[in-house]
Amino acid sequence: MKLYDVYPLFDINVVKGKGCHVWDDKGQEYLDLYGGHAVISIGHAHPHYVEMISNQVAQLGFYSNSVINKLQQELADRLGELSGYDDYQFFLINSGAEANENALKLASFYNGRTRVLVQEKAFHGRTSLAVEATHNPKIIAPINANGHVTYLPMNNLSAWEAELAKGDVCAVMIECIQGVGGIRLVTSEFMQGLRALCDKYDTVLICDEIQCGYGRSGKFFAHQHTGIRPDVITVAKGIGNGFPMGGVLISPKFTPVYGQLGTTFGGNHLACAAAIAVLDVMKQEKLVDNAAKVGAYLMEELKKFPQIKEVRGQGLMIGMEFEDPIKDIRRNLLFEQKVFTGVSGTNVIRLLPPLCLTMEEADVFLARFKKVLA
Repeated sequence: MKLYDVYPLFDINVVKGKGCHVWDDKGQEYLDLYGGHAVISIGHAHPHYVEMISNQVAQLGFYSNSVINKLQQELADRLGELSGYDDYQFFLINSGAEANENALKLASFYNGRTRVLVQEKAFHGRTSLAVEATHNPKIIAPINANGHVTYLPMNNLSAWEAELAKGDVCAVMIECIQGVGGIRLVTSEFMQGLRALCDKYDTVLICDEIQCGYGRSGKFFAHQHTGIRPDVITVAKGIGNGFPMGGVLISPKFTPVYGQLGTTFGGNHLACAAAIAVLDVMKQEKLVDNAAKVGAYLMEELKKFPQIKEVRGQGLMIGMEFEDPIKDIRRNLLFEQKVFTGVSGTNVIRLLPPLCLTMEEADVFLARFKKVLA
């Protein structure tokens, strides 16, 4: 059987990782400044993470959500404490797309509406309603194009108010730092205005923190830079450091109903052990503070490169926009300088390293990047 060929692949077989470094099957070491699409939060193969998962799978890897799983409550307690949302409720699933699907479903149950507002260049997933909320017609199949979603310009509050005032909007879904959209940031003024408008028109405000959350921005959640509290927060990627997992943080204003949401694999014992290990390391090693410190340093240094048109981001979520396409720059970084990076569109390089990136590793990247641009 052949693999269904949907991924353009680099000819590199990564077989090992440690911290912010990976190795291929030929023994070549690479500096990982992409973390597998912002998934690796505490670093590859962290000893505590390996120990927690190994111990759990030796005891019990999975049982269904028909019985008590105390690891789920432990995870919820720890997440509530670290994130500042201990008064919210937590629903566990397996991916970011699932998290967004369930968030939108909850919103529609709450107010009975069907319209959704998202930003232009939004990315919220590749399934059902999440893909319709993704601003990319190439990946929206006819069966997904149901007219639920309106795409609006980021930070243009009057445009959002005009739609919300119609009184039929179910939910507003926002990435406070757009990832696939090019590392573009909302303003605090826009988010505070949007929060007030959602309250006024009884619309659910959802913050998609799947890429920009979990410490990556230098605060636990990116929306915490703007001074608002959403009704619903979706998480995935960094929550499990590579173990497939997602979650929805749900405001107390929502009342759970048996059977309304459900999942087979979500919140299984092994996934919870992985997520608890992540929070242990984030707290013990102060990784949110590290992301803020190292990210600020990287952005300050990158702004000194005259070849870069604009540097955008917060914490360790950084975009570098160039006047011309960056395909060759990225390839040279990877194959000549042995550094993994990401892209957005044709002109933006994305940096999404593990949150444990050190100042020394940042300097290594800057030196290698300078060679590529010379």
